[in-house]
Amino acid sequence: MSKTQANTVIPSNVKDSASTANFVRDNQKSLLFIGAAILAIVAIYFAYQKVYIAPREIAAADQMHVAQDFWSKKDWDKAIKGDGSYPGFEKIIADYSNTKAANLAYFYLGTAYLNKGEYQKAIDSYANYHGDDLMVAAEALGSTGDAYVELKDYDKAASYFQKAADKASNKFLTPFYLKKLGLVYEAKNDNKTAADTYKQIKTDYPESNEAQSIDAYIARAEAK
Repeated sequence: MSKTQANTVIPSNVKDSASTANFVRDNQKSLLFIGAAILAIVAIYFAYQKVYIAPREIAAADQMHVAQDFWSKKDWDKAIKGDGSYPGFEKIIADYSNTKAANLAYFYLGTAYLNKGEYQKAIDSYANYHGDDLMVAAEALGSTGDAYVELKDYDKAASYFQKAADKASNKFLTPFYLKKLGLVYEAKNDNKTAADTYKQIKTDYPESNEAQSIDAYIARAEAK
């Protein structure tokens, strides 16, 4: 064998291809089984969505419109418990878990509890709401802050008002929740942070309703 032949180096990509081919050949049955299992899981998921979830979504939406009507009329007890003929949000959540309707029902339920003065139940309900609508999600966070204010847990209230302001990220709700955040800082006697929060409204949202009277809040916080 010549020196050239003795020092021939096999390219790494050729070795990798050979190793892959050997692995596939040696594990063909296992790979086929894994592939079949993945396909089965996908098929089961789509069947679950179509056969089980879809009809439940329709039924839940049909049941929920009466509770929503009570909610809009501020009849909180019937919105929560139902009227005997149609269920309230509590039963909709219990009967139609894992549906979009049940998820939205948590938001409605939280607001009903908040207005009834059942603040911890409101907090728990809002915590179970997971929606994609930024406005509703921001309102859920802000209302959680309101509940914590009522419980005089100002640290958590401040946290949720900040989250609500960040989540909303618009010129309507963000200054609204920033003002509430400033008021909580005043309640905590953190007047410098309160003033800075009010100034943020004045600087970043000068055309908002909150900005029209914010100078008085700034002056009050700075005077303390």
